[in-house]
Amino acid sequence: MSKSIFRRLILLQKHTELICLTFQENKKMNIGLYDVDSHNFPNLALMKISAWHKAHGDDVEFVDIELPIKHYDKVYISKTFGEEYSKMADYYPNADELVFGGTGFAITIENGKEVYHKDRDLNLPYEVEHIYPDYSLYPELTKGKAYGFLTRGCCNNCDFCIVSKKEGLCSVKVADLSEFWRGQKEIVLLDANILACKDKMELLRQLADSDAWVDFTQGLDARFFTVEVAQALNFIKKKVVHFAFDFMKNEKAIVRGLNIYRDYCKPNDKDSVYILTNFDTTIKEDLYRVKKVQEAGLLPDIRIYRKSTAPRILRDLQRWCNNRILYRSTSFMDYVPRADGKSVRELYFSGGKS
Repeated sequence: MSKSIFRRLILLQKHTELICLTFQENKKMNIGLYDVDSHNFPNLALMKISAWHKAHGDDVEFVDIELPIKHYDKVYISKTFGEEYSKMADYYPNADELVFGGTGFAITIENGKEVYHKDRDLNLPYEVEHIYPDYSLYPELTKGKAYGFLTRGCCNNCDFCIVSKKEGLCSVKVADLSEFWRGQKEIVLLDANILACKDKMELLRQLADSDAWVDFTQGLDARFFTVEVAQALNFIKKKVVHFAFDFMKNEKAIVRGLNIYRDYCKPNDKDSVYILTNFDTTIKEDLYRVKKVQEAGLLPDIRIYRKSTAPRILRDLQRWCNNRILYRSTSFMDYVPRADGKSVRELYFSGGKS
């Protein structure tokens, strides 16, 4: 870990209690926000922090890292992803108080894999966690859209994912839809495993009653997909549905769920199944999972764990599979990934070398 990152983590731990203490102040404050991950996807925590401060009369804005001279009473620095995907600029705002938060500051790389440190991760105070988000922070990204969680936690405890360690091994209801949705035409759900929640049918009914388009961004767990769930899902306006086929050990339950979805829900041509690679499967198993997804009438979507360490064949598989024009025009074996004119079959399965 670099000295600068270590210093930020020390600051994060040092300021853990200050979040609650300074929220109780009555004076008007000048609040700065810094979204380390860029502004390509709205940061829900920052939207909630902004809403809370604005409700208490404070001024809130994103900091401009090109103008570090401006003074703030307090700056919240939020980071969702680890250093491999989201690097923080060497920037320290001119502020009386800095608060570093977000999962990204709690992740380190050890022995080639991400390790999550729960003791370094901050939770928002209850009154902030359950406030209606300030969507005006990201006007283009949130136009006509609502973002939020109905459930938290996941029972899967996958080694490549931190949700179970961060939120718990049980998927539990944490909010009603009205907490973050007020009539927007689209609902972007961030739940890790809504179908594992015992209240899933009630929550699915809330989504259906909204008459909004719903995007299950983190996918649905096919192992919990039943005929009852399928029938409830048919009353929901779905933009697109994603499942995941990460481990061979879950093949039977996943294929059963995918077949129920195919038979009862009439998939559209964009519904897909995430296929994790470069983690604990062989290329033979990766290609087998692609085939099983195709047989279920869904699109395979190749995801590569730590892409920088992946063999070239996996990057070729992802490029072919996730480019729908290529995917529909040729088979993977006949796909020609580079200018030398050699097909995948020649490069990897006939003694050729990439």
